[in-house]
Amino acid sequence: MNLDKAKKRLAKKAKMGFKGYPLLSLSYYGETAEFATKVTIAFTLEEGAEAQEQSFTGANVKEDESIQSALVKILERTDAKSLVEEPGIAII
Repeated sequence: MNLDKAKKRLAKKAKMGFKGYPLLSLSYYGETAEFATKVTIAFTLEEGAEAQEQSFTGANVKEDESIQSALVKILERTDAKSLVEEPGIAII
């Protein structure tokens, strides 16, 4: 999938806000606030359930086409109603 298309699909779903469960949460991490080297996606099936997490690492995960495409595939396969993206990049 094209990088721009993947980023737009994730952003669009995140803008919709919380619509219920299942819920996906995206968190980006890096050594600086401009450069993410790790992304963690957490899947929560229902309220109060423990989240299942998966992480991807790379040189710049926000600009890595394969990682962004994988995040879109996870979104599609889980049939998540909500996507919450943590703002910015957390410093590791």
